[in-house]
Amino acid sequence: MAFESLTEKLSNVFKNLRGKGRLSENDVKEALKDVKMALLEADVNFKVVKQFIASVSERAVGQDVMQGINPGQMVIKIVNEEMCKLMGSEITELTFRPGKEVTVFMMCGLQGAGKTTATAKLANALKTKGKKTLLVACDIYRPAAIEQLKINGAKVNTEVFEMGTDVKPSVIAKNAYDYAVKNNFNVMIIDTAGRLHIDEDMMAELVDIKNTVDVHESILVVDAMTGQDAVNVAGEFNEKVGIDGVILSKADGDTRGGAALSVKAVTGKPILYVSNGEKLDNIEPFYPDRMANRILGMGDVLSLIEKAEEANRDRDIEKDKEMASRLKKGKFDFNDYLESMKAMRKMGGLGSIMSMLPGMGGKMPDVDTEEGEKKLKQTEAIIYSMTKEERANPKLMSPQRKFRIAKGAGVDIAEVNRFIKQFEQAQKMMKQLPGMFGKHGKMPRFGGFPF
Repeated sequence: MAFESLTEKLSNVFKNLRGKGRLSENDVKEALKDVKMALLEADVNFKVVKQFIASVSERAVGQDVMQGINPGQMVIKIVNEEMCKLMGSEITELTFRPGKEVTVFMMCGLQGAGKTTATAKLANALKTKGKKTLLVACDIYRPAAIEQLKINGAKVNTEVFEMGTDVKPSVIAKNAYDYAVKNNFNVMIIDTAGRLHIDEDMMAELVDIKNTVDVHESILVVDAMTGQDAVNVAGEFNEKVGIDGVILSKADGDTRGGAALSVKAVTGKPILYVSNGEKLDNIEPFYPDRMANRILGMGDVLSLIEKAEEANRDRDIEKDKEMASRLKKGKFDFNDYLESMKAMRKMGGLGSIMSMLPGMGGKMPDVDTEEGEKKLKQTEAIIYSMTKEERANPKLMSPQRKFRIAKGAGVDIAEVNRFIKQFEQAQKMMKQLPGMFGKHGKMPRFGGFPF
């Protein structure tokens, strides 16, 4: 889970602060020394860490804090506020040209940063804003990149303009722009070539595209897992080409957090989006305050609510009312259980949900999220191995049926018995909680996941 190690270390520091009724100046200095070490180990830029600690220290040792009712909590609040400032304080959104003008975004970055995938993800995200987007394949050095963009474009129902590998990228961009104007596209996203490292040819090519086509914003895709190197890359691109914003890719990996905490401070350019998964809808706007809350183990309830609302957007209201009615009568069946599991998956799965819960920091005591996801898949296999009649009527579960289901799901009979017992407990819980349904019989906002 992203920033897990940093979150864990900072949580331990704050736990010690909260445990003290009064704080001395030395207590604060010792705590900030630990915070500094945690940030450096997370590969945050040294100059950024130095300035951050100085800002927190200046505010934290003031008389109002030291003699306050809850000084430990006040220090944590100051760390949170300074971390928000570090990442930009407020969300920065893409801007678009007025009227029917085509807005051109140029994507750039090193090879392997996830640029081509991020390009398709951005196009998918812009569809929700009502934008008609044209993707442009300008990576002429890797035929596989052109093919990848075409495949991803088809997945997000977005047209891809390409002219093969024998035409200069700037010429492709110019032809694509003319095509976009002629066919009423209002956004054009150029996927450029990456290199294993920054070189002059790469930079010259990007400048050539910008001189040929009126690029509205240049967006740099950086790999969150590269830490400090990502910040160095951002600085180089900004100096030689000029960037307007950053997309942080692979933020769901074992990233230490250095890039997210350093990019804005070093380059002055904001992080626009965070890309966190293989699916083409796994991209979300970057909220500095929410990211600070997650890193400090305070959760991200607003993002969790938004994910729940997104998952519920396509739900059938009448179907919800019917399910709510059945649950009130204790008629919760295996089909309902399966539906709630699908809703959880739409929200990013167990690990994603837990990472946004306050105090979890991506973890829950005695719960392994990887193991949890594995169990969910196993449960799905068990339910799919049932007949339609068995799914609709849990009372049909006889020993013979259980053995057949276990064989079909490829699990031990003990796993089926364990699931049935868990299901019966959930069924009782649903019957005892009529208050979780709204006045109009609608399902609860978070789907009432019964596990």
